[in-house]
Amino acid sequence: MRGTLWKFAFLHLAAAIGLLLAPAAGAAGTLRAYNADVRETSVSGLSSGADMAVQLDVAFSSIIKGAGIIAGGPYYCAQGVLDTAVTTCMNASTPIDVANLVHLTKESAQRHEIDDVSNLHEHRIWLFAGGKDSVVKSSVVGALETYYKAFVKHLNVVHRTRANAEHTMPTETYGSECPLKGDPYISDCNYDAAGNLLQWIYGNLNAKATSPSRGKLIEFDQGDFIANPNAHGMATTGWVFVPEDCSAQAPCRLHVALHGCLQYPAYRYFRDGAFVNFGTTFAEHAGYNEWADTNSIIVLYPQGHRSPQSIFDLFDILGRNPKGCWDWWGYDDESNYARKSGSQMTAIWKMIDKITKAP
Repeated sequence: MRGTLWKFAFLHLAAAIGLLLAPAAGAAGTLRAYNADVRETSVSGLSSGADMAVQLDVAFSSIIKGAGIIAGGPYYCAQGVLDTAVTTCMNASTPIDVANLVHLTKESAQRHEIDDVSNLHEHRIWLFAGGKDSVVKSSVVGALETYYKAFVKHLNVVHRTRANAEHTMPTETYGSECPLKGDPYISDCNYDAAGNLLQWIYGNLNAKATSPSRGKLIEFDQGDFIANPNAHGMATTGWVFVPEDCSAQAPCRLHVALHGCLQYPAYRYFRDGAFVNFGTTFAEHAGYNEWADTNSIIVLYPQGHRSPQSIFDLFDILGRNPKGCWDWWGYDDESNYARKSGSQMTAIWKMIDKITKAP
C-alpha cells in the first residue's frame, strides 16, 4: 500500500509544482438566497463526489428527494479507513458487506446522527457504472444498488451502464474519448448523464438549452460556510449556476453537483505541452447547466481542494487528500465525516439552507 502511494506521489509531483505556480483566485461574492423549495433539492456526483452525494442523500434524507451517482459506492463503505476505501470500496478486491452497512446506517439514524431512514423510501435514485471503469469497479455500484434497495422503493432505483465508459463524467459531446482514463475525467461518450439523472429525479423536463445560456455561473465565498476551507479539503470559493428566472426570484428547484478527484479548481495538469488550470471545467462542461437553464433549476457546485499545502506535504499522504477528493473515508473528520455534523457535510448543508431561504 505504501509503495503504491509513493508511486502516486511521484507521478503527481509535477502537477503539485504547477499548482504552486497557479495564479491566486480573485475575490468572490456572497452566496445569495433564492426562491427555491428545499423539498425540491437533489444531489449528484462523480467518484468521490458520488460518495459525498450518497452521504448527503442519506444523512439529509428529510429534505433531499433524490440522487444521481456516477461511480460511487454504499454509504459509509470505508468506515473511516483509507485501506478499506481503496481495496473494498473502489477496486472491490474484498467484497462489500452491504448488510452490515445497512445495519450501521440504521444505528446512526437511531442515534440521530443522520435523518430517519424512512425518509429514503420515496427517493429517486439514478446509478451509473462504466463498463471499462478501472478506478471504481462496476460491482461497487452494484453494491450501492443493493444498499439503496434496502431503504428505497425498488421501482425508484435505476442502474445504467455504458460498456465503453472509463472512470469519467459521461457527456454527449465534451471531453476525452469515452474509453480513455485521464484528465479532465469528463468524456464524450455520446451519453448525457447529467440530463438523464435530472430527468429521472424530477420527471419530465423541458428540452435542454441549445443556444448560449441565459443563466449565469456565479462564484461565491465558501469561507462563509466553513472556516479556513483549505484546511478541510475545500476550495476558498465555489460556484452556483443561476437561471435567469431564478435570479428574478421565480420558484425554482436546487440540484447539488459534486466533482470528483483531480477536478478541484486549483488542479493543474499537463496537456499539449503546457499546464492547464482545471478551474470551472466541471461546472461549465459536466452537462447540468443546459438542462437547468430551461427548467428553473439552480445548480450548486461546491468545490474541493487538496489537503497538503506544499509539495513537501505531498509525501505525507497516508490518510490525507492529495487528489482534492471529497471526504468519504475520514481524512478531515474521522469520526463524523458521513454524518450531518461532518465538517464538509455541514458546510454543504449550510449552502443549501442559504440558497433555499428566499429573501
